[in-house]
Amino acid sequence: MLNLSAQNIRLNGTASNKEEAIKLVAAGLVANGNVAEGYEAGMLARETQTSTFLGNGIAIPHGTLDTRHLVKNTGVQIYQFPQGVEWGEGNKAYVVIGIAAKSDEHLALLRQLTGVLSDEEAATTLAKTQDIEEFAAVLSGKKSLPVISEETISLNIDSSSLITLSAINAAKLQEKGYVTQAFIRDVIASYPLNLGDNLFVADSANGNLANGFAVARSQQGLTLVTISATDNNLSALITRLLNTDIRKQLTTVSAAQILALFGANENAASAASSTATEQASQQVIGTFTVRNDNGLHARPSAVLVQTLKPFAAKVTVENLDRGTAPANAKSTMKVVALGASQAHRLRFVAEGEDAQQAIEALAKAFIEGLGESVSFVPAVEDTIEGTAQPQAVESAKNSANPTASEPAVEGQVEGTFVIQNEHGLHARPSAVLVNEVKKYNATIVVQNLDRDSQLVSAKSLMKIVALGVVKGHRLRFVATGDDAQKAIDGIGAAIAAGLGE
Repeated sequence: MLNLSAQNIRLNGTASNKEEAIKLVAAGLVANGNVAEGYEAGMLARETQTSTFLGNGIAIPHGTLDTRHLVKNTGVQIYQFPQGVEWGEGNKAYVVIGIAAKSDEHLALLRQLTGVLSDEEAATTLAKTQDIEEFAAVLSGKKSLPVISEETISLNIDSSSLITLSAINAAKLQEKGYVTQAFIRDVIASYPLNLGDNLFVADSANGNLANGFAVARSQQGLTLVTISATDNNLSALITRLLNTDIRKQLTTVSAAQILALFGANENAASAASSTATEQASQQVIGTFTVRNDNGLHARPSAVLVQTLKPFAAKVTVENLDRGTAPANAKSTMKVVALGASQAHRLRFVAEGEDAQQAIEALAKAFIEGLGESVSFVPAVEDTIEGTAQPQAVESAKNSANPTASEPAVEGQVEGTFVIQNEHGLHARPSAVLVNEVKKYNATIVVQNLDRDSQLVSAKSLMKIVALGVVKGHRLRFVATGDDAQKAIDGIGAAIAAGLGE
């Protein structure tokens, strides 16, 4: 998290235009010892190349490569302009965050900042608050919300529809600031995981702002637990749901007793799950390597987004090297938040009538450097796959005489492994397993053969823990995609090595 103080935050600023705002921010960076005199020129020059406006009233001016040598210490200088500053193209900035960073450190800063600033409620607070401690807490991503409260528990609902229960839980979580609209869309569109004993669990990889639980229960005892999570602290609470007695109690006890079962004063946990297995129909998937020397900072991210915006297709993107959740590829803020460095592999999924054209345009943009001069040659070939056979993307060197690439492994690759961990797959080995799975460009599902469980996403910590795996249980993994065989081999090796134990 950012270490912010009154020294690098200025509230109630005024500026007549964005140039004046940038000069104020640059002066703050100089005063704080982050940069030397002259960095301001780079910030102004960057703005003429590509607007640094991210959305939600936020702008992030920063220097050019030519002025990076002037950076002494990585840091930020923040100005709040309650009246707003015109930033071009009809955009108005209320919070301006000047960034100074050596090498590609700025990517980590941008990734952290955009994760917070994509929350419209947080952005509104930042634009208006006169409390510097509140400003710093919001920008640092700190939430003082309880894991669960009476306000996120709904009992005796006159409906036995899981969709209704999902909608109630998601709405409660959004109302209290735990999740965004993206979370609501996902959980309503997905079928919850059946844990047995009339208890179901739902989560989403998208729109999680704070750790928390919501519980909805029908008059007949059908109970749904919906989980919002932003880190890896919820596993212990999720594990409780595997206890038969606790599951049965959740379907019958009072709100006060539910609070006790979850331990209302404990921290919540990570349930960042992958989206459900993707449907092949009407989907085109492109996997491309970042060539840019300094990764996807503001300028190439903006070019990427502008490349996709002419197309009607819905396009999501995930950073395979960081194991990020799928994000909207038409949002500059979301693309920057991927924290993509050179050589990172990005996987785009496009859906719609012009999905193929969108992915092909994107492939060309990556080869051409997303608006920058690039010379990096990826070790792994870019690919595009859809309803047709996967194909390699033509590079700049072979575009005149393209040749068909070797097709990816067709069908599914399976592997069954025995868990030898003394205490089974509790939180720590489950997290190690999920991190291993996320390395691969493949759809991977898993089932516990000894419990005859359903196949679930192996990229979801919640779903792995919920398998209830003890020592000696057999897990069957099914992988589909370019890295299917590599994934199964890697998973087998990780399990054999003890998953961190």
